[in-house]
Amino acid sequence: MDQDQTRAGEKMICRILLLISLNCVCGAFVVNVTQTSYQAEENHNITLEWTFTTTADTSPDSLFIFCVLRTDHKGSVLFVLFKGVEVPESRDQQFVGRVQWDKDVLSDGRLRLHVSRLRTEDSGWYRCKVRRNNVLNSSDCWLNVSAARDCPEPERPNTDTPETPNTAGGGNIGLYCGLGLTAAVVVVLVVCCISFIHCHFDEQHFCSVFSGGSEEIA
Repeated sequence: MDQDQTRAGEKMICRILLLISLNCVCGAFVVNVTQTSYQAEENHNITLEWTFTTTADTSPDSLFIFCVLRTDHKGSVLFVLFKGVEVPESRDQQFVGRVQWDKDVLSDGRLRLHVSRLRTEDSGWYRCKVRRNNVLNSSDCWLNVSAARDCPEPERPNTDTPETPNTAGGGNIGLYCGLGLTAAVVVVLVVCCISFIHCHFDEQHFCSVFSGGSEEIA
């Protein structure tokens, strides 16, 4: 099935090229590019646009369009229109599923191709040949696709830096020790005061008793 489709696409391309080669280029029919050079980044999308002269009787059925990417190594077909009908099976494998076009602007003399998910190998010269009523012309534009830029990696913390000692814990320990010593001193002072008062009270009581006993003896 795939081989039949490939052969059918090749035959269609041969027919279109034959029709193009049998017709001359006429100055009254002009094909231009809206932009001679394009710059894009890998994995992005881009729109390539050509314009061509039209007349009151111009219809899509009278148009034959053949668009190809030309590089130093090869040529790759990206779009073919035969009598107003797209021929997707003629598209090169490089562009399968990545090329869309605007049908509604074709009658206005505009060919607009949307190429998605660009690759670096998409860089090169894009030529579109347009044939209308046995008149042929073409125009080229350049597309340069640069490699995608790598996103900068987030900064990582420096694990080699020694950890700052926790001085808060040491300060708390010192505070607790100071409070404990202060409490101990207070307790000792209180005990001493109580002992002193008790001893002083016993001494007075002894003296009073001793004084009373002396008087009785006398």
